[in-house]
Amino acid sequence: MSTPHGDPDDLARAPWIPGPRQAADDHADLEAAPGADTVLRGFETAGEPGPAPEPAETEPAEPEVPVLTHGVLKSLLGAWALSACSSGETKAVEDHLTSCAPCADEALRLRDAVALLHEDRDLDLDPLLRSRVLENCLGRRPARIPVPEWVTPYDAETARLDALLRDIGESEWHAPVRLKWYEEDRVVRRKATVAGVIGHLLAVDGLVSAALGLTDPLGTGVPELSPAERTEAFWAGLDRPPNRALRDPWREQSHTLIRTVSFAGRGVADLTVTYKDFALPLRDSLLERAFECWVHADDIANAVAYPYAPPSGAHLHGMIDLAARLLPAALATRRRAGLASPARHLVAAGTPGRSLHLEVEGAGGGHWYIPLDSPAAVGSAERSVAQVAMDGVEFCQLVAGHISPEEAAAGQDGDREAIRDVLSAAASLSRL
Repeated sequence: MSTPHGDPDDLARAPWIPGPRQAADDHADLEAAPGADTVLRGFETAGEPGPAPEPAETEPAEPEVPVLTHGVLKSLLGAWALSACSSGETKAVEDHLTSCAPCADEALRLRDAVALLHEDRDLDLDPLLRSRVLENCLGRRPARIPVPEWVTPYDAETARLDALLRDIGESEWHAPVRLKWYEEDRVVRRKATVAGVIGHLLAVDGLVSAALGLTDPLGTGVPELSPAERTEAFWAGLDRPPNRALRDPWREQSHTLIRTVSFAGRGVADLTVTYKDFALPLRDSLLERAFECWVHADDIANAVAYPYAPPSGAHLHGMIDLAARLLPAALATRRRAGLASPARHLVAAGTPGRSLHLEVEGAGGGHWYIPLDSPAAVGSAERSVAQVAMDGVEFCQLVAGHISPEEAAAGQDGDREAIRDVLSAAASLSRL
């Protein structure tokens, strides 16, 4: 077949096209490899070209190593770490690093830094990292001022709540929080905000401050008020709706309480804190304040969709134990108001009477025997007429008024009337 240009022999007279050149940086021998001339000139022979010979194997040429000063070599370390040097410069730098310790240290640091620049690496922090670090610090770091063991639940819970408050944004301080408690056998609800809850804690912690002779956030000359009345008075006295400005005075107050009690010595634990309708020794009062701080921190966490864990097992056990010790008096109060069945036996103080076996499972759990006929009686396994078994966190939710006695998923056995009275007494311990 003829070509459009005429004689097929014109193909043999086509211009010669050179092969690809090596990179100038490699300083390699630019002479053609053996056999290349035969291949390229095969088109000049008449007829069909014969098969091309296989190229001869050649060893890669060694890069030419430039002679560079120490200053130039040091300036090339960054490019070397990024693998941006030519082969000759790379060889010069690596030869230099074998004899110069300062440059070798700098090169190692640069290579480590380059390893952090990979784009496929996720630099986002785990959202639970703060809480885990805080929990670890609270469990391991010794305090500069020795904090009494009975103060540590309050110290831990206020610190955990403060960590939560640090993480939320400005708008979340106004997120709605629905407070709930159990009163006269019915659930009571109160609308508040995150900032309003902190104001509530600040106002009620003021009862402990006043007992220690410290500044009361409600001011001087305040009449004796219940926790709910103190909260309403504090909210009413604000110039504007509660906002994040309340965090600093609340945290300063909690620090002052812990510092004052830590310096005061052993006798301060028995100091009486009055809540208008009842009183507690300071030891139990701070445990009660730790319990309420956790309960309301959980309320806030639910309002702003923040993960929040229960207290440590040891602290949770102390809170459950306090509630169990308060149950006999709460049961007697309900009995006087006609809200519980009457006592069946007269029991002398300090002697065993009928009791209910309260078995709390999970972290912080244990066994308690609640006297049924008199607050002064002693609960015992021998006179147990009923048993209630429930999870520790669920029991605390009952005591906080977050669930009703009917909602408590308790394992129950024995005297049904006694079980109903004790569960209702546990819910009656709740308040604003």
